[in-house]
Amino acid sequence: MDELRLRPYKRCDANKIAGWITNEKSFYQWSADRLNDFPLTPERLNEYYDEYQEDERFFQMTAVDDSGMAAAHMMMRYPEEGQEVLRFGFIVVNDQLRGKGYGKKFLKLALEYAFNILKVKKVTLGVFANNPGARHCYEAVGFLEAKENSRNFYRIMDEDWECIEMEFTREQWMMQ
Repeated sequence: MDELRLRPYKRCDANKIAGWITNEKSFYQWSADRLNDFPLTPERLNEYYDEYQEDERFFQMTAVDDSGMAAAHMMMRYPEEGQEVLRFGFIVVNDQLRGKGYGKKFLKLALEYAFNILKVKKVTLGVFANNPGARHCYEAVGFLEAKENSRNFYRIMDEDWECIEMEFTREQWMMQ
């Protein structure tokens, strides 16, 4: 497996990312209801990110391998005033690399960035119950189901999808 490194998202990354999301279900598992309708286009992803360009609470990161090829992507944001909690969202791994440990490696890099560079106290994310592969990956890295308000429902594709809130604390990070 190649080494990965994080770098800020570039608009040209949207071409790759859009290609990783190949069906409607995975599109909504990835984006919930934030990006409107499937299929995802590079233009729509960049338009969405442009809406937050001036908001310093939102930033996007891409993981690249040794060759510079995009391997994974996520958006990070501070969901509340202050910068003690960071939320990961839009987490996706290149579909050709899934199941090979890249997701775990990517999440560990992102957590390292969150705790060591941004100095947050907690990282949160949401995962749909109908996406057991993603949940397993998050749990394998150390995310735990949140103690409070841990389950919500979204109406997606004419179904009620359960979203499970997960978190990873600075204390957990320090014990690794």
